[in-house]
Amino acid sequence: MLVTVLLSLALLGTTEACKGQSSSSQTGIVCRITRPAILVLNQETTQMIQKAFQRATYPDIKGERVILFLGKVNYGLYNIQISNLSIFSSQAELKKDKSIDIAIQNVSVIFKGTLQYDYNGRWLLEVHRSVDFEIDASLDLQINTQLNCNAGRVQADTSDCSLSFHKLLLRLHGEKQPGWIEKLFTDFISFTLKLILKGQVCKEISVLANIMANFVQDKAANFLTDGDIGVDISLTRTPVIKGSYLESHHKGFLTYKNQSSSFQDSTYTPNLLGDSRMLYFWFSDKVLSSLAKAAFLDKRLMLTLTGDEFKALLENKGLDTTQGILQKIFQISSISDSQVVVQSLTAPLITCTLEGTVVKSSVSVEIQLLHQDQAPTVAFSFEEDVVTVIQASYEEKKLILSLSDFQIQHKSFRSVATLSMSQESIQDFLKILTTMVGMPVIISRLEPALTTLLNSKGLDLFDIINPEVLTKQGYLVLQMDFGFPQHLLQDFLQTII
Repeated sequence: MLVTVLLSLALLGTTEACKGQSSSSQTGIVCRITRPAILVLNQETTQMIQKAFQRATYPDIKGERVILFLGKVNYGLYNIQISNLSIFSSQAELKKDKSIDIAIQNVSVIFKGTLQYDYNGRWLLEVHRSVDFEIDASLDLQINTQLNCNAGRVQADTSDCSLSFHKLLLRLHGEKQPGWIEKLFTDFISFTLKLILKGQVCKEISVLANIMANFVQDKAANFLTDGDIGVDISLTRTPVIKGSYLESHHKGFLTYKNQSSSFQDSTYTPNLLGDSRMLYFWFSDKVLSSLAKAAFLDKRLMLTLTGDEFKALLENKGLDTTQGILQKIFQISSISDSQVVVQSLTAPLITCTLEGTVVKSSVSVEIQLLHQDQAPTVAFSFEEDVVTVIQASYEEKKLILSLSDFQIQHKSFRSVATLSMSQESIQDFLKILTTMVGMPVIISRLEPALTTLLNSKGLDLFDIINPEVLTKQGYLVLQMDFGFPQHLLQDFLQTII
């Protein structure tokens, strides 16, 4: 879910052909960020530009000129640093099939340092001076960002970067007659200074853009990684940029214990997503099935209930725990001295339909009797195939799963105790047990577990507005608006201090 939120911060431009790119038919995840989202993300562009000015290193400026009456003048500006940096505004615009153009307007900045100059004039006049200076500058900055893609990873290209100056004033401190000296050296250095500022600031913007791209992609990959389970979010094709949205396509392949599984024949087409919401996610149901397979292989699809928990669940549903089949199963034992183990026998198969997310699984249930200093013994067990239709939503930073339909097919059961009941009666009881206890308790455990997992990756830190989860035939769409992810920017800024 978070992958596209994060990638949207890095994918601010178009790309050239990806070296070693795979076929778009392998696309499992698509991210679409629309123009309103670009405008929200642009709100904090000024912080990035300020950081670029502050991080840039400004080399000494040295020169020599021959001036009428003064003769040869040597000068140097040393220890150049900046202060009093402010930015009036920033604007971003999508350029179809080209780039995102970012215009930074009215940047005011003061450069400070030391000016040293000397000259040997006529009439044996010789001057050597060292004075502090300030350069008061006002400028606009234009960055037309393109993104290159290398081996599935985004690389930012901000070489189309220009500075245009409105003002460049030199002030000297300590000069008795600074007026003509200030004008003289402003004329000397203005052209060179402008070139150096452009080169150093644009260079630092390029460095920060690539640091940001790597930071965001690493964050996204980490979000979709838990233990030995991960998702390959490499690009499968050149990202698409239109006038109203930017779109990136990702593999979405399962990675488990350094092994990767792939799939073909992506069903994605651009008309599956709109542009009225700020952010869209498209997931092939093959991605969801792959994650379910990984959870099964990692032995995560297992639930153990204590005897007291099991008893409380039965009584909460109005089931008598002292009579019928349960009494025969436990015989002289107490339910408190038991545990119930539910586990998936095979990897669940997940498909998306108009009705919801369909999960097909084969499960086994064991009622185990606990003995002091001995291994548990299985008093009763059964297996069944279960098909559930689940509808998901995300509200108040919690994942909500609603069971809308189900089908149960009993396969077998085994009991140590003799059950003087018909097969039909036993199957009726097992159906009640599964529908009234089994499925509700599994969903009630899944909701907080998945919410905790998502929040451990920082999802709860995002300001997600009116999210919708839509299931269609073969795919799932998440669409939402969001507020600026301030925490992500702060994390990034801390990495470049």
